[in-house]
Amino acid sequence: MRCPFCKEDDDKVIDSRASSDGFAIRRRRECLACSRRFTTYERIEESPLRVIKKDGGREPFERRKVLLGLIKACEKRPIPIVTLEEITERIENRVLEEYDSEVPVSYLGELVMRELKDVDQVAYVRFASVYREFKDINEFMDELKGMLSGGRHAGRSAKKGAKKGARKGARKGAKKGAKRSPPASAASRKKAEGESSATPAEENSAGADPAGADPAGADPGKRLEPTKKGEPRT
Repeated sequence: MRCPFCKEDDDKVIDSRASSDGFAIRRRRECLACSRRFTTYERIEESPLRVIKKDGGREPFERRKVLLGLIKACEKRPIPIVTLEEITERIENRVLEEYDSEVPVSYLGELVMRELKDVDQVAYVRFASVYREFKDINEFMDELKGMLSGGRHAGRSAKKGAKKGARKGARKGAKKGAKRSPPASAASRKKAEGESSATPAEENSAGADPAGADPAGADPGKRLEPTKKGEPRT
């Protein structure tokens, strides 16, 4: 590189380091002719991204314009500014990945509408009405019908998935409970079989008074007189 002092093209690099932001390389050089030192920077060559408008004109891509369009569409809606900034960042990254020098404005509009449709449907309709320039109420209603039909389909799919998941969960729970319940032991089975094979007569005899007294057969009119010691009871 030509020396800015003596104009000689004879120098050497004595120090190289990255800049604080990491987007440039700082090189310290020394001229071999005059021994003066100077600094140069090496940066990435940036070509400004331009937007192709509907009428064919070009203008620089500005991240701020995308954010302002989102804010206007979401006016008086419960959407925090942080969400809109995140949407703007995603749109900018997508555009820089897909295009090098020029991007159609239609592509930008589709990206914005796709993001708004997932965040707030009212904001989506507001932006779509301006971006697509509906000529009459019929075009506006067609857009609403398409959006509503998509929402109903998603709702039905979610309900079917929930019902299917509930049925699978019930079947798994029943199988798991059946595996956990221990099998009946041999003694328990014999005891159950013995109780089930008892006859009605055996059950009655088992429930009778062991002393053999039948309270129902006693004479209610006869009283037992107390006896003295040594006398037989009458």
